[in-house]
Amino acid sequence: MKRSAGLLLFHTTDNGLEVLLGHMGGPFFARRDAGAWTVPKGEYEPDEPAWEAARREFREELGVPPPDGEAIDLGEVRQTGGKIVTAWAVRADLDPAAIVPGTFRMEWPPRSGRLQEFPELDRVAWFGIDRARAVIVKAQAAFLDRLAEHSP
Repeated sequence: MKRSAGLLLFHTTDNGLEVLLGHMGGPFFARRDAGAWTVPKGEYEPDEPAWEAARREFREELGVPPPDGEAIDLGEVRQTGGKIVTAWAVRADLDPAAIVPGTFRMEWPPRSGRLQEFPELDRVAWFGIDRARAVIVKAQAAFLDRLAEHSP
């Protein structure tokens, strides 16, 4: 079973609680909005602690160091494909323009024999909780609910 770990950045503005989500890169998600945004995360092997994987993947996916600060354990969820995702929330400010996304290679178009490189996350943005709930991968909405329970 595949496992991923990630960090959900949050801050409070005059508009209330906001979270930083990443839009999944690659051709499949290019024109999608709902269900195409995710906690910045990545897969890890069973011998790597999930917390360390979450911090490593944050750096790999966004190209910036993970923030320091108190982490709120948001637990785990099981996504539709069976992957288990573990997440922590960390209060931090991050300018989406500072992101330098990691990339992956895949054959595109399918069966063309051509390898193309795509960003892991093609953009990141801050969302209020209600808007985040509308665009995040369905199973990950539980992380938003758990964060809202912890936040003043």
